[in-house]
Amino acid sequence: MRRFVKIGGKFFLSAEKTLRDSLGNSKMTTLEHDFIEFALKARVLRFGEFKTKAGRLSPYFFNAGLFNTGSLLDRLGAFYAKKILEKRESGELQFDMLFGPAYKGIPLVASIAINLSRLGLDLPWAFNRKEKKDHGEGGTIIGSPLTGRVLIVDDVISAGTSIRESIAIIRDNGAIPAGVAIALDRMEKGGNAEEVTETSAVQDVEKTFSIPVVSIANLTNLLEFLKSGSDAAQEFTSHTEAVTAYRNRYGA
Repeated sequence: MRRFVKIGGKFFLSAEKTLRDSLGNSKMTTLEHDFIEFALKARVLRFGEFKTKAGRLSPYFFNAGLFNTGSLLDRLGAFYAKKILEKRESGELQFDMLFGPAYKGIPLVASIAINLSRLGLDLPWAFNRKEKKDHGEGGTIIGSPLTGRVLIVDDVISAGTSIRESIAIIRDNGAIPAGVAIALDRMEKGGNAEEVTETSAVQDVEKTFSIPVVSIANLTNLLEFLKSGSDAAQEFTSHTEAVTAYRNRYGA
């Protein structure tokens, strides 16, 4: 059924319907499409030639540190919140509180908690400090005490070091790591430019700790976006071949 919205007394075909038509048989959701568009407009997601920590030359780069204004951080938190609620309602995620590892996870966890509360889910949240404080409230955990099932929120998983440290912190405080939510899953095998492992860092975390890792969007969604034919994608379609070649070589 075709959906219409009323604007100024006139009816127009809804943007969501138009988008779904342009996506055709794509499995990408409107949320995933809109997040990629948002990241591109904010210049957080860029195309070009970038050297990764693994020494690979990547045709795209995602730098969540560039969500660096109040409005950008708030909207980023809204995307996280919607994806987290979607996974909670499907049963894929079950958790009692949120944890953001220092340092990038700190503004993320605050924004996500605020946006979840706007959507009717008011949860406790916490973050850690890198150096233990021996005065005032002391300790390394700020915010709510770590209890119950804890969802870790971070920007990406590269080597997985931050997530492993977070899991250790959660367990040391008697709580249970329940899952991880990230912004973008590169779906990229580990290793370096020449030697490639069989699995990605995300897959390693899921297998090692038996917890789910969910992302707002992933590399598959990025390629679907580039091929979607939507107005937002037109400017970037020339990068499709390079991203596809990179995935063929390093994709998990």
